[in-house]
Amino acid sequence: MNDQLGFIVKVFLLSAGISLLIKYIAPSFPIPATATNALIIVLLPTVILAIAFFWRFQGQKEN
Repeated sequence: MNDQLGFIVKVFLLSAGISLLIKYIAPSFPIPATATNALIIVLLPTVILAIAFFWRFQGQKEN
């Protein structure tokens, strides 16, 4: 039970940190509002997770 609570606290703190970065730091970067940038922002997390899962799958396949 304590392990689950620690995990939830870690996820909450990471989420809060990311949201603070987005709110206060991100506006200082001049990113133009284009269709290409929107696609990159929307699809990048999916691509990163796909790469991570593929990498993990390859690691388990060797064992």
